Amino acid sequence: MTRERFIELVTTEQEPLRRFLLALCGGDRMVADDIAQDALIKAYFVHAGFEERFKFRTWLFTIAYRTFLDYQKRPKVLHSLSNHPEALSYPDSANRPDDAFRYESLYRAINSLPEKERAATILYHLDGYTVTDIARITNSNPVAVRQRISRGLRRLKEILKP
Repeated sequence: MTRERFIELVTTEQEPLRRFLLALCGGDRMVADDIAQDALIKAYFVHAGFEERFKFRTWLFTIAYRTFLDYQKRPKVLHSLSNHPEALSYPDSANRPDDAFRYESLYRAINSLPEKERAATILYHLDGYTVTDIARITNSNPVAVRQRISRGLRRLKEILKP
């Protein structure tokens, strides 16, 4: 893959990637942006080896997911939502203070899911990935992914129940 093609593809996938990481990080935009930046740098260094017969988005999200897992292993890098409410930034809320916490309960609920369920649920329900693609991204088998999606959705419904 050429450098120009890589930049073109990253340009189209950057926002979906950031949304995915933002949800994984419980709404902590600063951490999500750090992970996205690291993932994009990693992808850039190995982009020449990318095979065009595969989906670029799946390849990029796999790198981002693994970068997220690496961040989780580091002590005190990912902070809970309640520890840094000032770090939260929600979609479409920049100019409307009343909407600043519109997604807080959703982020808290997603953040409460076990990591594997959280990733599978976000990728499937928020990003529209297939079970097969999620299995590739998370290095799992499709049966496990289906179970994680089902459990994740069930838990989210319970947590968000009025």
